[in-house]
Amino acid sequence: MKKSYAWLLALMLVLSAFLAACSGNEKANSKDDEKDDETPVEETGPVDGGTLTYALSSEFKGLLNWNFYDADGDDDIIAFFDDGLISYDENLKAEPNIASWTTDDNQNFTFTFEKGVKWHNGEELTVNDWVFALETIATIGGEHQRWSNVNTIEGAVAFNEGKADKISGLEVVDDYTLKVKFDKARVNNLENLWSYPLSQKEFAGIDPKVMAESPQVRTNPVGTGPYKVNKIIPGESVELVRNEDYWKGKPHIEKIIVKVIASELTTGELKNGSLDMTPFHPTILPEVEALDNVVVERYPGLSYYYVGFKLGKYDGSKNVMDKPKYSDKKLRQAMLYAIDRQAWGEAFFSGLAKPLNRPVPTSHWIAAPNEDMPNQYTYDPEKAKSLLDEAGYVDVDGDGFREDPAGKEFVVKFSHYDTGNPTFEARAKAFTQYWEEVGLKSTLQMTDVNLYYDQIEKDDPALEVFYGGWGTGADPDPLPTWGIDTVWNYPRWVSEEGQQLLEDAVDLSVVGTDTDKRKDLYAQWQAIFNEEVPALPILELEEVMAVSKRVKGVTFDVSGPNDPHEWWIQE
Repeated sequence: MKKSYAWLLALMLVLSAFLAACSGNEKANSKDDEKDDETPVEETGPVDGGTLTYALSSEFKGLLNWNFYDADGDDDIIAFFDDGLISYDENLKAEPNIASWTTDDNQNFTFTFEKGVKWHNGEELTVNDWVFALETIATIGGEHQRWSNVNTIEGAVAFNEGKADKISGLEVVDDYTLKVKFDKARVNNLENLWSYPLSQKEFAGIDPKVMAESPQVRTNPVGTGPYKVNKIIPGESVELVRNEDYWKGKPHIEKIIVKVIASELTTGELKNGSLDMTPFHPTILPEVEALDNVVVERYPGLSYYYVGFKLGKYDGSKNVMDKPKYSDKKLRQAMLYAIDRQAWGEAFFSGLAKPLNRPVPTSHWIAAPNEDMPNQYTYDPEKAKSLLDEAGYVDVDGDGFREDPAGKEFVVKFSHYDTGNPTFEARAKAFTQYWEEVGLKSTLQMTDVNLYYDQIEKDDPALEVFYGGWGTGADPDPLPTWGIDTVWNYPRWVSEEGQQLLEDAVDLSVVGTDTDKRKDLYAQWQAIFNEEVPALPILELEEVMAVSKRVKGVTFDVSGPNDPHEWWIQE
């Protein structure tokens, strides 16, 4: 144990040096910077005008449409210029936005659109744009990340298979009314339904399979939101201007600049006022909190981080577990017992993280108590060694590292994304060190973040064990990320028992309106995951956002910030 904390301390010293560089030679609370005659600026209420600068810490991928984005950063940008049909309150309960709805049975819904909502190209939004989005996803099918949000509509599968020329469960009544019929009544049909339209005018004639690479997504996206995209420098910045005709009312702020800055520059740019708002990595929390011109907003998170294993592949319609290297659950369990998650989280997340034993954030009502899980996975290297011995991973040649049960060399090949933040390599190296301490020889591959996610999605054989994370959104149902037939089940884990529990948990004929019964089914599924550990749950995070004190009207809850058209700048 002393050896373990020695190397972790060394990594923390490296991290401390990095943080010192992040802050430069500036002293955020220097007495020399204070002015005795300063008086507070009186708030006079919302005013129009000004430019807000929002920062991302790594290059954005540039899939700037809700229907195609698949990476963190793009969603921050899209949220400024495109609205969803449904929004969620501070309790993650669905509420009308552009669309309202009625249903008597949770199978048949009637949606009604607000009239007069316009795309940035001047066309009025109608339900036909929503049907177009749903048909686009259904055309692509299982290879589209949102297929699980569409395939429960009656006739969607038949449409995908070419057996029908339209989705039978979609009935356009008029430009503002759409009836949606699902294949069966489920508790969460509404929450699971894909609710982001796609402009027919913009994408007319484009093959759905290449839409993601089109200028309409990459360089000239349109939406229905409070800001319009004016200029894009791919991977570097996006300039957005106020949508004077926004359906909720003209936004106060005139222009928003989203730019990518290196993590080490965040504190300095916040201090000198060239940056107004940014999510930031917890490693720099102390430095940001020390700034007197910035407020650090903290709110419950809906994300968790894990170490995944490639147990198989996605065959185009379902996941298949056909890779034997990490198929022994005792090996996977041992690798989790070997990690001191508490110390790791304190070292690299500034106290904003806590270990968890299931792939559901505590903020969600379906989360089973960590302590109720069959395995607690408290740091126990001796338990890890014992499990490895039982599984046949022993040191045959006396070199200090374990061979596999067949007596062949065994190497954990661990991959982590690279955004240019040096703390990421340090935290990834910590995992490999933990595993080597229990005798598992390990290597680390840092990969450019965009290539990294391509490798994960395409089951690239170069990637075996990987670091990942999920933001779970408003609907806590794990089926879209852990179901047998979903492409987002990146470890390619297949559990027939687990699948049945997840399907039952949303089946109205099974659970009815009994929330406790539904929660119990989810708890049973979490227990299976905890035992099988197809991915090692590492920790969940409290979210943080740095906001300049000159930016007013911004509020946060578990669903994130309020609508940006409500923000304003006090100069």
